[in-house]
Amino acid sequence: MNREDLKGMIGKEVGTSRWFLIDQSRIDQFADVTEDWQFIHVDPEKAKATPFGTTIAHGFLTLSMLSAMVYDGGPKVDGVVMGVNYGFDKVRFVSPVKEGAKVRAVFTILAVEDKGPNEIQTTMGVTVEIEGATKPALVAEWLGRRYFAEAAQ
Repeated sequence: MNREDLKGMIGKEVGTSRWFLIDQSRIDQFADVTEDWQFIHVDPEKAKATPFGTTIAHGFLTLSMLSAMVYDGGPKVDGVVMGVNYGFDKVRFVSPVKEGAKVRAVFTILAVEDKGPNEIQTTMGVTVEIEGATKPALVAEWLGRRYFAEAAQ
């Protein structure tokens, strides 16, 4: 789709990623990278005694998966040569992601703003679903900047 098509999608769902497995290996690797080794994430034996009954993913791990999820299921805009994260207006961690669960993201365009002849800002509503669960893992309003090789005609 082109820029104008994207603007016409405001308020509409524009994509869904595939399911991503959040297994203990992924959780442990994230713990090592972020140095967040709280037992609820990395110690299955201690985690059994919690209300969750198992280890859970870091909320920030779930959030960080948005990068892979948007590549997989987000809108593709013709002429974009680069995209960058601009931030979030809102992020809520609604439900924990238990070890072994699968998650995916559903994307909705909330706003598209021209920021220059070669740049737009998108606001996407994102819901990260947990396979088989009634509540999502997280909901967010994600801001991104997309840059084009040439100015819009």
